[in-house]
Amino acid sequence: MSLLVYNTLTGKREPFEPLDPPRVSMYVCGPTVYGHSHLGHAKSYVSFDVIVRWLRALDYQVNYVQNITDVGHLTDDADSGEDKVIAEARRRGLHPMAVVETFLKSYLDDMDALNVLRPDIMPRATGHIPEQIAQIAALVEKGHAYEAGGSVYFSVASFPAYGRLSHRNVAEMEAGARVAVTGEKRHPADFALWKTADPSHLMQWPSPWGPGYPGWHIECSAMSQKYLGQTIDIHGGGMENKFPHHECEIAQAEAATGQPFVRYWMHNNMCTLNGQKMGKSLGNAISLKQVLYEGTEHLEKTYEPAVVRHFILTSHYRQPLDFSSAALQAAESGTHKLRDAAWALRDAAAAASGDETCDELAGQLAGFEARFRDAMNEDFNTAAAIAVLFDLAKAGRGWLEGGLPGGSAKAASALMQHLTGDVLGLRWEETAAEGGGRDDDLIGLLVELRQTARANKDFAMSDQIRDRLAAMGIELRDGPEGTTW
Repeated sequence: MSLLVYNTLTGKREPFEPLDPPRVSMYVCGPTVYGHSHLGHAKSYVSFDVIVRWLRALDYQVNYVQNITDVGHLTDDADSGEDKVIAEARRRGLHPMAVVETFLKSYLDDMDALNVLRPDIMPRATGHIPEQIAQIAALVEKGHAYEAGGSVYFSVASFPAYGRLSHRNVAEMEAGARVAVTGEKRHPADFALWKTADPSHLMQWPSPWGPGYPGWHIECSAMSQKYLGQTIDIHGGGMENKFPHHECEIAQAEAATGQPFVRYWMHNNMCTLNGQKMGKSLGNAISLKQVLYEGTEHLEKTYEPAVVRHFILTSHYRQPLDFSSAALQAAESGTHKLRDAAWALRDAAAAASGDETCDELAGQLAGFEARFRDAMNEDFNTAAAIAVLFDLAKAGRGWLEGGLPGGSAKAASALMQHLTGDVLGLRWEETAAEGGGRDDDLIGLLVELRQTARANKDFAMSDQIRDRLAAMGIELRDGPEGTTW
């Protein structure tokens, strides 16, 4: 079965045919770094991480670009309001770039914890102002944009295809419906490419139209085309970005180049909490740090990163995902079942002294691999793929009870590791296995020894203990209440 991908632009599943196989160009809208990552970020970036992993497992050479928005994303996601980064900087009494650095590091730490692979390129909007100005100038020259009061707007009337991704009729768009109406605009749906800035504005650059800063939408068009070319294979993002962000990207890019912008548009669905939409204004937004380390009143406990990742993958990326204590606890149980089966096969393979194989078992392994492949080729159906892994785990327990030839043990372990680790990215905590209580005690003892070393000002020993634990994947955190790990 060949890979089928649901294309939001056409509304149907289509055979995946990259423009220049085996190369695949892929761009995913990255975060606006003005706060800690939340569960919606986790669903989006874990989902696209697995898509990249599966494409690479199919021997495609994926060039994966994910941007960082550090300017131009206004508080109402359109053309009015205040820049989100600047608003947070004012609240904290910091320079906007200090806010960016703080929350970019926080974002990367969270993605690393979830075992999300780093993109090949992570361009920042502020590092690509010349490219954005050049694309805006091209749009003005071609009659697709106009200057007004030092700002530049895209004329949707000049691009008849505007609205085809979100299935909106421009002629029927009413003033004030998600797009700001000002005296500068010729049509209420026209959107900002460049915004004029007064002298006190902290984020501004010189341009042919005066000092200002780019609009949110132009950033992704300019950066994706700089690194991936005029036409890219896959563009991904959240469902909420379909309009206006992605609709505007299409208009800008295609009006500037005259070429198709994206071959496959992919959108992941949103997260809810106990059946309700999550949001800061609703008082129920949950950061990943709360779920993984700190705790929150909305959930009964914290969860290891593998559980959160496992839970996300039990839902198809195009379906909404509801977080709740009951759902996460069920995911935790399932995660540990897969983990224990994988480790049992790993231990059997490590203990095997020979390379004898069983033809019948080899056939069964091939069958599991084929079922997994079919699930993933059906528009990256991770939920169905995980169901196959549970069947493989159950079969593995039976094989171990009945005695497993050395070569077959190695083959079964290798397959389980490839599917769970390489493709789905499930990375389990070693201390969480059965008998992990002893490991906890040993780590606790090392923490106590480090505290004693610090009290005795033996900082070399203290640092050595910390660094050795870090090399094992165990992070020590020193705080007012003591050291946690």
